[in-house]
Amino acid sequence: MIPAAHGGPVRPLAFTAKMEFPSYDVLIVGGGLAGLRAAIAACGEDPTIQVGLVSKVYPMRSHSVSAEGGCAAVLREPDSFETHAFDTIKGSDYLADQDVVEYFVRGAPLEVYQIEHWGCPWSRDEEGRIAVRPFGGMTTWRTCFAADKTGFHMLHTLFQTSLQFDRINRHDEMFVTSLLVEDGRCVGVVGLDMASGEMQALTAKSVVLATGGNGRIFEFTTNGSICTGDGMALAYRAGVPLKDMEFVQFHPTGMPSTGILITEAVRGEGGYLTNAEGERFLERYVPAKMELGPRDIISRAMTTEFEEGRGFHSSYGDYMHLDVRHLGEKKIDEKLPFMRELAQEFMGIDIVKDPMPVRPVEHYMMGGIETDWYGATTLAGLYAAGECANVGINGANRLGSNSLPECLVFGKAAGRAAALHALEAKPVTDNPVAALVTDETRRISRTYLDRTGGDQRIGEIREDLQRAMDRGAGVFRTEAGLTQLVGEVEELRERFGNARLDDRSRTFNTELTGALELDFLLDGAEAIAHSALARRESRGSHARRDFPDRDDDRYLAHTLAYPVPGGPPRLEYKPVRITSFEPKARTY
Repeated sequence: MIPAAHGGPVRPLAFTAKMEFPSYDVLIVGGGLAGLRAAIAACGEDPTIQVGLVSKVYPMRSHSVSAEGGCAAVLREPDSFETHAFDTIKGSDYLADQDVVEYFVRGAPLEVYQIEHWGCPWSRDEEGRIAVRPFGGMTTWRTCFAADKTGFHMLHTLFQTSLQFDRINRHDEMFVTSLLVEDGRCVGVVGLDMASGEMQALTAKSVVLATGGNGRIFEFTTNGSICTGDGMALAYRAGVPLKDMEFVQFHPTGMPSTGILITEAVRGEGGYLTNAEGERFLERYVPAKMELGPRDIISRAMTTEFEEGRGFHSSYGDYMHLDVRHLGEKKIDEKLPFMRELAQEFMGIDIVKDPMPVRPVEHYMMGGIETDWYGATTLAGLYAAGECANVGINGANRLGSNSLPECLVFGKAAGRAAALHALEAKPVTDNPVAALVTDETRRISRTYLDRTGGDQRIGEIREDLQRAMDRGAGVFRTEAGLTQLVGEVEELRERFGNARLDDRSRTFNTELTGALELDFLLDGAEAIAHSALARRESRGSHARRDFPDRDDDRYLAHTLAYPVPGGPPRLEYKPVRITSFEPKARTY
């Protein structure tokens, strides 16, 4: 009971639903790079299109702002579309769909020039051209950048560009809890308005999910606290398959204490990785590439060095040194100023004078909602783009600096496709929506706010999930570890069903949103664990110690995980599309 200002106690305000439904042609869930690009593209498709943009945070706090290193695109000779495509396909350990990659590499430079015209302050070379730097797994210099805050500047540019369209209507700090599905098509979303505490429906003829990754499934991650796989779980629960969820990228250089990313640009500018014996140990693993090897290979190399006793030791675990002292203060301040600032702020180190401690950290989800080139899913009216989607370009391992152009190229494609669909789709009717909103409001109330007597805590379940994922689905995996992980995720789901909340308030109830996020995280963990257990080979980021070789005869295919009520996901496999590059051994 809550004490009243005057008189006796009063009951908490009831959890209610708002029955006025804002309606749009295109509704986009997510305010990062992919979502903003989709919104701008939808507006550009037709002057009458009305767009809704939903984000659980203010758009400039989207995780895209954290991208540091750069954006890959073919801008000049001697680079070529064929070379970028091959690097991407080889980097994917041949699990990328090659026709999609070919589409992507041709679209990337157009998007780089477009965002430049919108005001993105790209770094420049001495001739005034957009500067490029080398990145891991790339055979030439093609990663354009804005110092070492590339995502920050790209997101600012897109957000400012979006403000010129009065047809983009924002719903900030709204947490989407479910999709509205009527007659086999997606017609909007239901979400919690965090400020008012009301459940509200937003209807639309087309919906685009652009909610980012789910790195918070892991304890040690570069991902921000908002990266909980919301869009993946929303689509999954609506029957849309999640593709290639076993492929989780570990970045080799995170801060040992916090997981904060030390960008690959540090190595691209000439940084050295050394072990406790002072060796540049990567000559044993990727001698032709050294520090510019792909992320999955370097992460495994570092883990192997740790296991063989050649790492440095700390209370946060083993680590290596990343050394840029030989670059000199001028170059560091010109090319890596943010890294110098982060190291000083969080580790008390001046990278001009001392090496940085680094260790592998979960960074990116290659898997996601299955889509075609244009973001369309198997559910009519539903599209997806960005890290929450799997359009087919990353395969088993994403090359660094491909994710930012992916957001632009496929965000634009999804926004245009969603707009074209909306122009042809029939209007959404209110009556079924009202009933769906009422049902969802009751579900949230019963599951979280009205439940009494539970003995489990949301924070404890979440921490146990993260530790279980680190143990069972980390850099190296085994049958025994994954089998244990599957059991642990099932047990955690049962514990979640017996959890209780202390906070029953309506406005900005962070315990409630934490519970909703944990529910989504458990769906993602289930798909990862079962998909990884079933893939009995090693490919890209999925390294099975009990099956160390790649098996193209059985597993040159995408994993599709479908939800099964009350049981483990149903897995199917879909062949990889090959056009120009036949699979061969992936060596560097």
